[in-house]
Amino acid sequence: MSLSSPNPLLLHHHHSHLSSLPPLPSSSSIPNLKPRRRIKTLTLSLHSSTSSPIPTPNPNPTIPTPSPSLRSKNPSDVTVLVTGATGYIGRFVVRELLRRGFAVVAVARERSGIRGRDGPDRTLSLLSGASVVFSDVADPAALDRSLSALGRRVDAVVCCLASRSGGVRDSWKIDYAAARNTLLSARRLGAAHFVLLSAICVQKPLLEFQRAKLKFESELQSLAAADENFTFSIVRPTAFFKSLGGQVETVKGGKPYVMFGDGRLCACKPISEEDLASFIVDCVLDEDKINKILPIGGPGKALTPLEQGEMLFRLLGREPKFLKVPIGIMDFAINVFDVLSKVFPSLEDAAEFGRIGRYYAAESMLVLDPETGEYSAEKTPSYGKDTLEDFFARVIKEGMAGQELGEQTIF
Repeated sequence: MSLSSPNPLLLHHHHSHLSSLPPLPSSSSIPNLKPRRRIKTLTLSLHSSTSSPIPTPNPNPTIPTPSPSLRSKNPSDVTVLVTGATGYIGRFVVRELLRRGFAVVAVARERSGIRGRDGPDRTLSLLSGASVVFSDVADPAALDRSLSALGRRVDAVVCCLASRSGGVRDSWKIDYAAARNTLLSARRLGAAHFVLLSAICVQKPLLEFQRAKLKFESELQSLAAADENFTFSIVRPTAFFKSLGGQVETVKGGKPYVMFGDGRLCACKPISEEDLASFIVDCVLDEDKINKILPIGGPGKALTPLEQGEMLFRLLGREPKFLKVPIGIMDFAINVFDVLSKVFPSLEDAAEFGRIGRYYAAESMLVLDPETGEYSAEKTPSYGKDTLEDFFARVIKEGMAGQELGEQTIF
């Protein structure tokens, strides 16, 4: 079963408002996260799973009314920086920004795509129409140099960065540190608005990547509260189509649909990449989306794994055939890896991957109602037109080309 883990900068003295951000957490073992000697206000380090509790962002922060200058501009006069531009959602965001007439600066690695299979030529083709900057978002000095070399102002940022694996160290390196590097470099270039692609599952943070995302969310809120000219939009989507499509081809081939328990342990309102990209781009200029945490799902009712399986068999014209796996099996595996990781630290991520798999098997990707403590489909906003049923029908005919999970494959 495939699941999505839903997934260079110089601080100059005249940017004193940036120093209100707290220092990064610490770990000497992370590569490319050492500050340049000239940086005195930034300490780069890594949080471990034993660190102090991560502050939970306030969904309704009290923040001064921002300057309307950015939102009074036409898209053609707005330059948007996109990090994570070659990722699953990032490339659709770049495409949608360009379609609406924005000027786009896209940051990409020299080798991008699944396991670095795409070189610069392929990336330039993929992001055609954007100004592409090849750099390393995990290296603050390199990112700052690369963006400064453009010699142009940035008005807004869309950060689509996400850990490729969900591993402990990678989560803090990407979901927190690299996102923070993006913020600081972009602020130096004048960015006044930051759109963050987060995840709805951070509402109930039991995993390392969730804690890393929450810490950065909290810092965005703090910066906006301290600077009336800076705003944010935090987008928390539900499940992506591709994370639910991993069994289409195996079921088409005659295998049973695998689900945990009775298939009713959790539910989601999945959203397509195009619809999510459209919502994210709405956040760049829409007044009603500034300084808010925005959960978002796709159209239609919330679906359990059982209902997703029944839908798939109906499209295939077959009688449903399910393989029900006791969720306790995952608990046993996680406990084994937890014990082994104390002796063999290299197994730490294996235990975390198990926890990720169990989380997605048991927790709904819906808004967690703070009053009831229950997940609520009714309180999970819907957006867009693409349905999971249409996606399944397309994958049955065309396969999962372009929807590969790559390093995000859990099972």
